[in-house]
Amino acid sequence: MSSMQLRTLTFAVSMALAGAAMAQQADGRTRFILAASWQPAFCQTNQKKAECASQTGERHDATNFSLHGLWPMRQNYCGVSDDQKAADKDGKWASLPQVTLSAETQAALVKAMPGTQSGLERHEWTKHGTCTKMSAEDYFGVGVHLLGGLNASAVRELFAANIGKPVKAEAIKAAFDKSFGPGAGDRVKMSCRRAGNVKMISGLTIGLSEAAGSASAKSAGLADLIQGAGKTSFGCDEGVVDAAGF
Repeated sequence: MSSMQLRTLTFAVSMALAGAAMAQQADGRTRFILAASWQPAFCQTNQKKAECASQTGERHDATNFSLHGLWPMRQNYCGVSDDQKAADKDGKWASLPQVTLSAETQAALVKAMPGTQSGLERHEWTKHGTCTKMSAEDYFGVGVHLLGGLNASAVRELFAANIGKPVKAEAIKAAFDKSFGPGAGDRVKMSCRRAGNVKMISGLTIGLSEAAGSASAKSAGLADLIQGAGKTSFGCDEGVVDAAGF
């Protein structure tokens, strides 16, 4: 083989390897899910919950996404006793161990996760947080940080600008692409629920890469974590952005 042929072959192999690496990065693998709720829609069918009975149009969760949880894929209840698992599944969250957090993280979580009024943080830690390698402080710190990235994006702006109106999947995916890079909308699934005759957007589950499972994700950009995840179907194709109140 001549030196010219060798150089040509080496270049071709390098390009093929680079292309494969780019394809792998583009496809990614979803290791975590950021679950974000649109609280007014959730509250339409859970009006007796403490966080719903106290909801007002001025509260943060009336016009921003709320934190449901940060979920490692296909792992639940790691190292959790059978009694705690049973209590969690029965919805007896008040009987679960209290989550100990710093005052700063606790205050941020109360704002980001209205469900703390019903013990949602105990449920999320018991079912999902125990399957990460993070402490509770880091686990909830990461969740609050990533939700903040979502609420600072064009996605939240789209929802806030259309309260009381229907929004289509295409518009939401475009808002994700605008804020988090091309293809970000392909890594999101939307859920809807019916309240009477109205189909409302209840939340988004956003695919994230493995890097979301470490304390360093508290300073990571949401775009990078989304781009490193795998693609998914979008789910609900259209729904109303519900307003606070019943």
